[in-house]
Amino acid sequence: MRAIIPVFLALILAAGSALAGPTVEESYGPGPKTFSLATGSPGELGLLKLLGEGYCAQAGCRLDWIKAGSGQSLDMLQKGEVDMIMVHAPAAEKKAVAEGWAGCSTLIGSNEFFIVGPAADPAGIAKATSAADAYRKIAQAQAKFFSRGDNSGTHKKETDTWKDAGITPSGDWYVVTKAFMTATLKRANDEAGYFMTDSSTWVAEKKNTPKLQILFSGDKKLVNTYHALCRQTDGKPASELAAGFIAFVASPKGQDIIRAFGKDAHGEALYNDAAYAKKYE
Repeated sequence: MRAIIPVFLALILAAGSALAGPTVEESYGPGPKTFSLATGSPGELGLLKLLGEGYCAQAGCRLDWIKAGSGQSLDMLQKGEVDMIMVHAPAAEKKAVAEGWAGCSTLIGSNEFFIVGPAADPAGIAKATSAADAYRKIAQAQAKFFSRGDNSGTHKKETDTWKDAGITPSGDWYVVTKAFMTATLKRANDEAGYFMTDSSTWVAEKKNTPKLQILFSGDKKLVNTYHALCRQTDGKPASELAAGFIAFVASPKGQDIIRAFGKDAHGEALYNDAAYAKKYE
């Protein structure tokens, strides 16, 4: 009997955890109406906070942010665990819309990816002719490379680039962190490795990663477009608040917030607006 009780309690706790749903990282707005959104870097860097506060003040609601990369965000949207997402995984987004469980797909802005690494640049990627060429050089040198390995938009872009390079990375030099952008960037700094970071995180964190520098950028394939999508049922948004927030982000007021975000703190914007991003759709 004594052996059964701990097992029973564990099952109860597991069931309670499952029913509780995703963990809310932060909430913005006064409520009482609520909607939920999953995203990664826009939340980490503070852009979502400004957008959420701006929308919720006029809509009389609260936005609950769930911290997740693009792959996990899409998975939660499909399961109905969140009302909407902000992601950068174009192929997976189009598939979700085609399957009918995601809608309201709206281009909201962009940034780009940089390949950063130690100033010594042991793989010589500063002379690379493309992102794929940079990855080939890293693999050939077996120089330490950090991968998020979490099916996020960044990880998807990384794996696409390895495919372009004709390489399946493996070995001690290829380090999978299963961590978010900022944490992986800081680990690359501490351990003198290469990492593909988004430009927004780089601008915000470069002062905290002094051992790294941008060694490759400029490949059009590294432009990173962001879309907002809502959960859709019977061809309609499951949450009017989520659909309204997407419209707000795409509106002149929302786009002004995106264009200005980061200038005060970092001297430059962290994201480009939708008009700029449209050139790379």
